[in-house]
Amino acid sequence: MQELIQSFLEDEISDQDFYDGIIDFVFSYNIRCGEYEGNRFVIKKMDHLNFIIYDEYVIDGKREIHHSVSIHKNKLINLVNEYAKRQGIIVRNSRR
Repeated sequence: MQELIQSFLEDEISDQDFYDGIIDFVFSYNIRCGEYEGNRFVIKKMDHLNFIIYDEYVIDGKREIHHSVSIHKNKLINLVNEYAKRQGIIVRNSRR
């Protein structure tokens, strides 16, 4: 789980625009469920508090998911914000 989260952070939180897109998706109450497609990973919002992060592959035209992690909204926000701060990205703790 920790390796998947670390890979997610490294691949998806690489600049301000990517950070803003992810954090807007996570904070949005208008998106009850759905997916955010990042550079490599997909964040699936199950409801306003629960998310699944996974690395999606397309092999022979078929969608395959080999590893995933379930994470609570608050933990996801904390991890993303901590990583973003270390990268020099301006972080937000609540909706705009």
